[in-house]
Amino acid sequence: MACQVKKITVLGSTGSIGVSTLDVVARHPDQFQIFALTANGNVEVMVQQVRALSPRYAVMSDEHAAAQLRERLKDIGSSTEVLGGEAALAQVAEHTDVDYVMAAIVGAAGLLPTLAAVRAGKRILLANKEALVMCGGLFMEAVQQSGAELLPIDSEHNAIYQCLPAKHRQGLASIGVRKLILTASGGPFRDKALAEFEHITPQQACAHPNWSMGQKISVDSATMMNKGLELIEACWLFNCSHDQVDVLVHRQSVIHSMVEYTDGSVLAQMGNPDMRIPIAYGLSWPQRIDSGVSSLNLAEIAQLDFEPLDHARFPCLSLAASAIAAGGTVPVALNAANEVAVAAFLEERLSYTGIYRLVDRVLQQYQQQAATSVELVMAEDQRARQMANSLL
Repeated sequence: MACQVKKITVLGSTGSIGVSTLDVVARHPDQFQIFALTANGNVEVMVQQVRALSPRYAVMSDEHAAAQLRERLKDIGSSTEVLGGEAALAQVAEHTDVDYVMAAIVGAAGLLPTLAAVRAGKRILLANKEALVMCGGLFMEAVQQSGAELLPIDSEHNAIYQCLPAKHRQGLASIGVRKLILTASGGPFRDKALAEFEHITPQQACAHPNWSMGQKISVDSATMMNKGLELIEACWLFNCSHDQVDVLVHRQSVIHSMVEYTDGSVLAQMGNPDMRIPIAYGLSWPQRIDSGVSSLNLAEIAQLDFEPLDHARFPCLSLAASAIAAGGTVPVALNAANEVAVAAFLEERLSYTGIYRLVDRVLQQYQQQAATSVELVMAEDQRARQMANSLL
């Protein structure tokens, strides 16, 4: 009996995760079909994707970009319907015809459409870590109430998910787990002299040694704020406290993360550093499909290196640990301030070391609230951004 073709909405289809998702989907046309593609303003790439895939909807959150796309698709005779504005993102995420939603919009902009998909009971392939950083308690409560399936796509959380038994939401102690170990490559500056950090350029920060990613996440990887956000995300995904999560520098990015059990066993998930592996896992779970990634050749790699994290080199990780420990809306402020700081750094209005200093100053001045509603979270996000911009 043939399996039903699953219809997919890709939130953030023109970014690196979105492009990798489309690559995996294209390998299995008998199993998956693209229902909707969304982006912010990259009209050129969206035109190419629509031409190749003919989705029912193409959404541009930027209204001007939507108007441009509408004209371009009209010229080529495409039947794809173009929608514009942020509300349209939620519309194609929660649509009754959709089975799976790839949540790959970077930053706070991905929160509301991802939540819409959760509340509609979809399978969520979560690549937007900010949704859990900002709104973890409310988000996981919505998953439980709606019956949505949540599959983490970040390589680290996907690795942990693969190494844990199905009932991990009951708490780590109940399944015999001592701790979770997130691995980190150390980024492009793991060996750079600290005295040179003040002069790091955006181009240098975006040149990751192991992964091909967008600018924002590349800078977060360089500062290790990315690992801090992942720590917060892990706490919500796996129902644990921040002191049950360790971070270990692993330069080769072959072991994507590990789980240590109380009997001393350590389970690790390994693979080449290619996001198509966790994407394929999320699409096919509980089965497995071809991701298009070549086999891991351990003999060729020859050795795997590990070292403790240097907190003087990567102080942003400590900020994130403090934020999740404080709770409430403090992680919201952390994320908002970091987004402002990274944007300013990429525009060369802030130094590389200024990213940490700006986020730290915002958190020192920020007065936390209880995260009681999505509306309050979004309001606090804006308040923290205003604080960050004023401090700039």
